[in-house]
Order: sequence, then C-alpha cells, then structure tokens
Amino acid sequence: MKTAFALKPRDYLATPEKKRFLNIALFSELSSRYGFITRILSFDRDRAWKRRLIDELPPQASPRCVDVACGTGDLTILLAQKYPNGRIIGLDLTEPMLSIARTRCRFPNVRFLSADMGRTLLDETSVDILTGGYALRNAGDLRQAIREIHRILVPGGMASFLDFSKPPQRFFQGLENLLLRIWGGFWGCVVHRNPDLYTYIADSLQQFPDRRNLKALFEAHGFQVVRSRLHFAGVIEAMTVVKSPP
Repeated sequence: MKTAFALKPRDYLATPEKKRFLNIALFSELSSRYGFITRILSFDRDRAWKRRLIDELPPQASPRCVDVACGTGDLTILLAQKYPNGRIIGLDLTEPMLSIARTRCRFPNVRFLSADMGRTLLDETSVDILTGGYALRNAGDLRQAIREIHRILVPGGMASFLDFSKPPQRFFQGLENLLLRIWGGFWGCVVHRNPDLYTYIADSLQQFPDRRNLKALFEAHGFQVVRSRLHFAGVIEAMTVVKSPP
C-alpha cells in the first residue's frame, strides 16, 4: 500500500510559512517510524552522537533546559537523565511526535509543549541549556530561530545542536547531496514506498548555510562557538555555542 503522503517537499521550502506547513505534514507522516529510520540512516550511530552531545554539557544542579524540535524525545530524555533535578521542556510542532515522546518519557521533571522553535513563547532569559537534534535545518526561518534562542537563553547559557552539515566546498556539497539522495531515497522507498520523504534531507540541506557560514551566523547573533565535531566525514556535525555576556 502506498503512503497517503503526496507533498513534494522541495516545493515547500521557499517561505517560512510553507516550510512550517511541510514540517507538520511530513513529520506527522514519519512519526511512527521516526526512531527506526533515524537509526537506519545513521548506521545506528545516532544514539552515540546524541549521548555524547549531552555528556559534554556542563554539570549543573538544577538547570532549566529546553530541547527544540524534540521529535520523539531522544535528547529530552537524555537531558532528564543527566539533570534529574532540572526542569526540562521538549518543544515540537508536530503533535504525533509529541504524543510518542510523552509515552516514552517517564521522568517527572519533563513536560512537552507544542511550539515553533522560532517562537517558543518562553520567557526572556529563562533557559540555561538548550539542545536541538536535526532542528536548525528544519527551522522555517533560521535567523528568527537563532534570535529566539538568543532571547530565551541566559547570558552565558549554552546551546548544543546535532544536524546534517553542509561542507563549504562545492564539490563536496554535490557529492554529499548525491549520497543523501541515494541513501534517503532508498529507505523512503523501502519503508514508505515514497523516496521523497527522506530525500527531503538533501533538499533542506541545499537551502541551509554551509558549516562556516552557520558558525558566522551564530557569531553575528551574539554567540560564541565553543565546540564543533564532525561525524561521518562531515555529513553530521555536533556544534555547541554560548550566549555572549551583554
């Protein structure tokens, strides 16, 4: 049976409104198999990358943490494990993803809210630590999302992200794009009978800054990049930034 999902993701990347609509539709469709396909696409390395991202966060007694675009809650749960006395919020646009996250997460210090990472509705300087797994690339308006992250973080607050990374060199961009389309298209066909569902990764990455420009963008918005680690020969990057003091 073919999936009912009929949108062409590349047709919905031109404006923040269209991309937001796409994200809700796409990730609602993917939610029930999101965990499985994330493991498959990463050759089962995704869990190790996320664990390391959280392990490298600073020790704090009771931080206020937010996991943006939390999906089914992988990083949110890891935050709750690391900070049992912290207050953890998982934010996501997609209710089916949040429903799975709520079922998976049994920690009493966690709550999940439906919100856009570009407009979290959280108070200014109310967050000590922020995380995002495959989040920034999916922002409807990346600059607005970075401004919002800066607004809600306390001075000196830390944000750590894991996402697909775009190399600066055009040759390697083309090679990465080809590999992602082949690998994502194959599993889209196998799991959903629709290659477009995972070639979306390549489509969204084409509109995303390369890793040099992404760092420059954060620096231009009042952050200091303190750590960057590449995985899979640069296909994946873990990046940590700190909000500069006023």
